[in-house]
Formats: sequence, structure tokens, C-alpha cells
Amino acid sequence: MFNKNTYNPDVLTCLANLSNDEVFTPPQLANQMLDLLPVDIWNDAACTFLDPGCKSGVFLREIVKRLDHGLEARFPDRQERLDHILTKQVFGIATTHLTALLARRSAYCSKHANGLYSICSSFSDEAGNIRFNSSLQHTFDRAGRCTFCGASEATYARSDELENHAYEFIHTDSPEEIFDMKFDVIIGNPPYHLKDGGHGQSSTPIYHKFVDQAIKLAPRFIVMITPSRWFSGGKGLDEFRQRMLTKRQLRSLVDYPKLFDAFPGVKIRGGVSYFLWERDYIGPCTVQTMWDGKPLGEAAVRHLDAYDVLVRRNEAVPVLEKVLAFRVDGHPESKLDSRVSSRKPFGFPTNFHGRKSPTGLSDPIKLHGSQRVSWVERESITQNKLWIDGWKVLTTAVQGTSGAVETKFLSNPIIAGPGEACTETYLIAGRFSSKESAEHYASYLRTRFVRFMISLRKATQHATKQVYAFVPDLPMDRMWTDENLYERYGLTPDEVAFIESVVQPMEA
Repeated sequence: MFNKNTYNPDVLTCLANLSNDEVFTPPQLANQMLDLLPVDIWNDAACTFLDPGCKSGVFLREIVKRLDHGLEARFPDRQERLDHILTKQVFGIATTHLTALLARRSAYCSKHANGLYSICSSFSDEAGNIRFNSSLQHTFDRAGRCTFCGASEATYARSDELENHAYEFIHTDSPEEIFDMKFDVIIGNPPYHLKDGGHGQSSTPIYHKFVDQAIKLAPRFIVMITPSRWFSGGKGLDEFRQRMLTKRQLRSLVDYPKLFDAFPGVKIRGGVSYFLWERDYIGPCTVQTMWDGKPLGEAAVRHLDAYDVLVRRNEAVPVLEKVLAFRVDGHPESKLDSRVSSRKPFGFPTNFHGRKSPTGLSDPIKLHGSQRVSWVERESITQNKLWIDGWKVLTTAVQGTSGAVETKFLSNPIIAGPGEACTETYLIAGRFSSKESAEHYASYLRTRFVRFMISLRKATQHATKQVYAFVPDLPMDRMWTDENLYERYGLTPDEVAFIESVVQPMEA
């Protein structure tokens, strides 16, 4: 029962998020991230900390609280202790003017570092060690993109009265000059994306730029929470993923695949994760999946660069190993990504629609499009014309979920016969000379086994041809079922149970 005399909520748990791209970190989650650091760091009066993307200031506040306790023996006088911590050890770069005030209020107990109510008595200016450069601007190239973050000039060339989101930490080639000092720990929850001026809500990831810039400063430790899309996808993230996996400097990775789990009320498709990067470490990484705020299964210690993408669930690794190790006449099986088309298989964009009926067309072709079927002239198709008169299996290029976690991973396949084509809404998952083979293939794609293999590479709602790269390309002279696929690859009952806990069945 609510008791007005004892109820004392942490105000930082009550803040509304700025957007899905700038998310406030709950104090409990911030402390879980801080727990990854060595415990003796809180007794070190020389250790320095930087949050390069301050919003609520929660990381700085919790760091101050830990240092306040850990340095009590070194500085018995609390005011002396706090002055040392706040002036010599804890630093931040705010994302906006508003968050600068919030972060100072959290760390100094005053929006002005030198204010009457500040817990630090040594600052001479209002900012203290939490700075915000309001004069910083994007640097746009001739193509209208910021050379540092890729922001669209059409979207972010703004007047001085509006925030332009030119984040200081990533808008410089010399981040070490911002505070003119070295840091032992860089920690935070950076902004995730910026609108890039593309179609609809198109945006460009920027969180990896904060990670790369932090690595450039060569601290002892980096702890950051970001979207998990970089594991296997994401626009412009291929090089970042390759570096993160192959350098083997990630000591710990904690993954939240379920929507709203880490950040209640914030919809980040593909989930989020946080990691501990260690400068002087090279080795395997401890991977832990979280579900409903609690560890799901045992943590596993494994090398993250076993594949070109990060397989996020530990239980999936032995299944994948069995499938990839399978041999036919001494040779590994081909994979389905070689069958699947690229986007716009016939050149038509998603928003294209033909006529409502074939009436009046000299050589009508049935066109599968977004939420409808229409008709076009054969001669209007200029791309992959030879595919028109074969049997085709279509799947949607985007397959999202309305729930907290994806469970289908693929749309229900559509069989398109001779004289049929499609818009960019679909990919051609396979082409065949007979209806029977197409039906076998569609049935194969509906199996839980195939969709599980797709899930290992599918970080977002986009089901591009790359997500099929773990799926065996089997002969379509028979109707494959989950049961004979499980038997073919020697899966154990526990492995089968895991697959079926992840992937829902799909009816024809």
C-alpha cells in the first residue's frame, strides 16, 4: 500500500524519453552496466570517467555515488571528497542544452555547477565538467550530408533557435582535445539515429560513431548500450560489426532481444544490448541473454567472430554448427541466399500499382504489390523479363511483428505462376520450372527449421537476401518437414525444443 511517509521515487525513473533515438537510461540499468567494471575502480582517486552523450546524467550520478563511498578512507572529509570527484574524475558532454541542465542537476544537485545548492564548492563556472557546445554546426559536403555524422542538410540545416543535433563528441577528428585529457572509462547511452532525408522515416545509425570515437581515445574500458542491429545488419554497419567481432576486445555482452525490456515503453526493433570493451584484453566474450529483466539461460563464453554476424542466442550456436558442418559427398551444402533476388526484382518500387483489371491491356501481367494485385503491360517490365514466365515463390521484403518479440521471421510465401511479377514489396525467394517444385519450396520456407536459420541473421524487420545465408539449399524433389529436417541435421530434443520455443508454426 502506498505510504506517503516512505515513498521516495528516483526522479530519473520517471522521465519521459526524448524519442526512440534519444532514450533516457533507467538508474537500475545504468547500475547493471557499471557492475561490469572492476570493483577496485571505485577506490581509485585517479580514475577518470566520461559520458560522451549525457541526457539525464544518470551515469555520472551513479558514478559519483560509488566513488563517494569508495574514496571515503582516502578523503574522510566529504566536501573535500566530493570536490575531488566532481572536478578531477567525472566528465560529461551533453546532447542538448536541456540535457546539459538535467545532467548537471543529477551530478551536482544543481543545474549550475557553481550554484548555491551545488554539492561541489570548487567550480567557477555554471557548466562545471558537463559541457554543451551550442555553437557547433554540421559540416555539410556537396551531396548535402554532414561529413562527420551523415545528417541530411535538408533536415538539419536549422536556425540557431532549434537544436541541430551536431553532437560534439563525434563532430571532431580530435576528440582528445575536448577536455584535453585521457579517460580511463567511457560509458553511456549515445543517440541512436539521425533522419537522413530518405523515403519516409529513413534514418542513419550514429551510435557506432560514438563507440568508434571512444575506442579512438584508448580508454581502459568502454561500456555502452546501443541497439543490437549491428549484430547482423543495419545501414552502414558492416565495417563496424567486423571490427567489433574480430578485434576480440569485448569481454562481456548483455543482450535484450525483447521489445520494451530494457527501456519500458520504447520500441527499438531488434532490441538493445550493452557491452564491456577492454583495451588490454583479447579473448572470448561472455554473452548473456536477458528476458523480462532476468537472465535467460546460462551465460556462455565464446568467440564472437566465428561467423560474419553475431549469433545472439547461445543456444543457437550448436544448432548452427551442426547445420554448417553437414556434408553431401564431402562438400558443404549451398545456401539459399544464392537463390533469393535483390530488392526491386522487376524494377517496380513499393508504391507502384498498375491497373485494377487486365481489361484493355494487350499482354497483361499480374503484378503482386503492396496489399493489392494489379495489372501491367508486359512491355513495361524492363528488368528480369525472363523470370516472368517461370514459377516463382515470393516473400515480403519486410516482415515485422506486432508483439514484443518476432516469432515468424518470414512472411507466408506466395506462389506466383507464369505471367506474374511483383513490386519491391516482395523478393523472389526462388524460381522454378514446375509448380510442384515451387510448392515444395514454399512448404520448406514455412518450416520452423528454415525460419529459425533465418532468425540467426535477421536483426530487424527487413528480410533481405542476406538473412537466408545460413539456410541449406536442399533439393526440391520432395516435401520437407520439420521432423525430417531435425533428423537430417542430428538435432537433440533440447535443440528442437529451443527452436520451437523461438519460432511459431506457420500454416499454408
